[in-house]
Amino acid sequence: MTEHSPLLTYRLSSGSSQDPRHNGTKHPGVELSSNRKLSTFFGVVVPTLLSMFSVVLFLRIGFVVGQSGLYDTVGMLILSYFIISMTVLSVCAISTNGALDAGGAYYMISRALGPEFGGSIGIMFFLANICGSALYILGLVESIVGMFGFSPDHAVKNGLHVLPVTYWYEFLYGTVLLLICLVVCLIGASIYAKATFIIFLVVMVVLISVFISFFAVKETVVPITISESNITTLLNGTFTGFKLSTLKSNLYSEYSMDYTTGRMMSFTTVFAVMFNGCTGIMAGSNMSGDLKNPSFSIPRGTITAVIFTYIIYNLLSVMVCCTCDRTLLKYNYGFLRDINIWHPFVTIGIYCSTLSASMSNLIGASRILYALAKDELFGKLLMPAKKTSRGGNPWLSVIMSWFLVQLVLFAGKVNTIASIVTIFFLLVYAAVGLACLALEWASAPNFRPTFRYFTWYTCILGILGCLVMIFLIQPIYASASVAFMLVLLLCLHYLSPSHSWGFISQALIFHQVRKYLLMLDVRKDHVKFWRPQVLLMVSNPHKHKSLITFTNDLKKSGLFVLGHVDLDELDILPSDPLQTQTDSWLQLVDQLNIKAFVNLTLSDSVRHGAQQLLFISGLGGMRPNTVVLGFYSCSSPVDLRNDEQQFHTEGSFLSSSVRKKATKTSFSPWEYVAIISDSIKMSKNVVLARYFSEFDKSCSLHGKETYIDVWPLNLLRPDSTAYVDTCSLFLLQMASVLSMVRSWKKAKLRLFLCVEAENGLQGQEVKLKQLLKDLRIKASIQTVQWDSVVALHWHKKLTVNSEDADEAYLNFPNNSLRISDDYLEAVNQMILTQNPMSPPAVRFLYLPRPPADTAVYNRFLHHLETISRNLGPTLIINGVTGVTSTEL
Repeated sequence: MTEHSPLLTYRLSSGSSQDPRHNGTKHPGVELSSNRKLSTFFGVVVPTLLSMFSVVLFLRIGFVVGQSGLYDTVGMLILSYFIISMTVLSVCAISTNGALDAGGAYYMISRALGPEFGGSIGIMFFLANICGSALYILGLVESIVGMFGFSPDHAVKNGLHVLPVTYWYEFLYGTVLLLICLVVCLIGASIYAKATFIIFLVVMVVLISVFISFFAVKETVVPITISESNITTLLNGTFTGFKLSTLKSNLYSEYSMDYTTGRMMSFTTVFAVMFNGCTGIMAGSNMSGDLKNPSFSIPRGTITAVIFTYIIYNLLSVMVCCTCDRTLLKYNYGFLRDINIWHPFVTIGIYCSTLSASMSNLIGASRILYALAKDELFGKLLMPAKKTSRGGNPWLSVIMSWFLVQLVLFAGKVNTIASIVTIFFLLVYAAVGLACLALEWASAPNFRPTFRYFTWYTCILGILGCLVMIFLIQPIYASASVAFMLVLLLCLHYLSPSHSWGFISQALIFHQVRKYLLMLDVRKDHVKFWRPQVLLMVSNPHKHKSLITFTNDLKKSGLFVLGHVDLDELDILPSDPLQTQTDSWLQLVDQLNIKAFVNLTLSDSVRHGAQQLLFISGLGGMRPNTVVLGFYSCSSPVDLRNDEQQFHTEGSFLSSSVRKKATKTSFSPWEYVAIISDSIKMSKNVVLARYFSEFDKSCSLHGKETYIDVWPLNLLRPDSTAYVDTCSLFLLQMASVLSMVRSWKKAKLRLFLCVEAENGLQGQEVKLKQLLKDLRIKASIQTVQWDSVVALHWHKKLTVNSEDADEAYLNFPNNSLRISDDYLEAVNQMILTQNPMSPPAVRFLYLPRPPADTAVYNRFLHHLETISRNLGPTLIINGVTGVTSTEL
């Protein structure tokens, strides 16, 4: 069974009793039925409802209406539920696109966007749940001390006020309540689901009593005591019953000081508090690892809970506006208890809902931490959180989450951390929308969610809504949160191990590149925007790293393809051997930190393989226009996999790991020149690289002046004095391109002008300077008198003997001359002796077109070998296309 048979794996593993979560692995399609026990109602609807009601329903609805008025409150509700509705649509789409495991939103984002985004958002979501759990505990403490507390500076009013109210006492109460949540969460998801169902029934009964009380209770004056800076203020709030005057007085906003924190309220600060009633939409998603059918339950359960809570919040806001005056709403957060038909009802509802919401966030945080630990994104840092009980409950991650919630309790007040909680949750919601948007834009065939009531613009609206609100709520906290998330993303990008989840970035890049490649019309190519697009033929890449890295500089933001020919016949092989080699080549690309593609081919000869690479490399308007070959050599390379010895090219493209058939095939000089000729026929510029095994970039470019020498004259045709033909201009362009690379910017171009005394030096130098000025190429011109060298050529000219065609060099029009070795050696010495005290880092020489008669290919290669002997790193170049422009 292999990774290529996921359906088979699914069918065989679905009934397996082994839980892969115990060993940190996850197999495709494995269902953990033994630990998935929760239904839609118990696993999604109930936790989501309780999380969304919690503090806001019973403790902050009056605060919101009293500060903002009915109009602003309804606007806040519309805005809040619009944002979360867009997010819910994205959650539903992702959750119905495949099997979900533990981790909720983290699992969705990490598998959709990849480990970097997933890990950073997972940490943010974890912290949001930690702070949310603390928020609900503090809300519960606030309710308890409001009911049973007394200030140590005052006498006990009656038998109910028995709890001292100081900062540390409130911290102690919160610690005790958090311990209760810890015990329930340690027992496991099943007891949590049962406990939340009982709490749900209680909250529904209390909610019904609240609505009945608006109609049943008569006008009531509620005394309010406010203690602030050791000053006690007595106020009277009034429950008026349904009155038009009360409604009119509560229609508009009236922002004032919050009596618990002393902060001036505004639309954004009140919205931050109110939005906490909407942050529970992920409570059901957090239980994804415990649901029987998460892809079915999460969409239906979450949407049901969102619709129900929206209706309840709006009804409650309207009734509060019609029956309670501003004083009661602003200065008595627990007013619903004072106006209820039976006061303890609301108290019980507050205690139950906030305790349930705190447990929901605590167990959600533990599941996220467990998922992060299981995915090993942070290495061994979170390894302890992977420990689970026999029932699959990650008990150690529960304890770690509880400890962090305990630390957040030091904040002391609900409104103090409300903004932070809201920002964290909004960031997570924006990330969920981004994940869905990326999947939709990538147009990947495997993104087929069964939930189809979403589009890319609902994702964008959700993302924009979340991002705008976090900066309206608290710009400093928002900026710090985003910066923290980006730091996490970068750390994970560079430090986390690779995962096989798939990267959405690759799908998006493919989608966009395909569109842009279609737009890249070769008919619109212009010489002004020409750049080198290089195909480098290599055999043993580890032996010729210096040539590969140098060519990476030479491409100057153009296309760079590493080409390789493996000599074999597919007919006699069980499978394509190139598939297993590709990863090794890509690892080398990563190791050398170059920007290159890899193109491998299988052929019966090197020449045919090179032709294949020339035909198939590139796509559309992005095709190589320049071929780089290592210079021909007969030494034996060190094999990557064995020690077979072959004829090969220095850094060229003959595979050093060929099989029996290849060992009988020598790579001849004739075939090497034929490849040069083939490349030129296919309108490719050709670059022959020699002695680059000696090239050390770090030594060549640092610590001294660096020079690039250019010899633009065709030295194999001494009768030619043309310095401005297509090939010579291509030499100048390539040398200029190299000098524009950052690491070569300090290199100086030296242009060598070979002249004979009788032709005059001044005129040619002036013309060449004007050409360099027109081409905007900065180079110094050095004249070289080569009368004695040229004389060797003219004295050795011979008439071609038809019986000695191999000795003929047919580069001349009349086919009657050959070039002597004496002349070639003299040219070689002339080049070598120029500026001996400051030798260049690299030389550029003119490569003439190979002769038309293939019979003299060997002689042609001999000429090239002689003229470039011992010159150090040298490029012998033939240019076939115009690449320079003097226009704007």
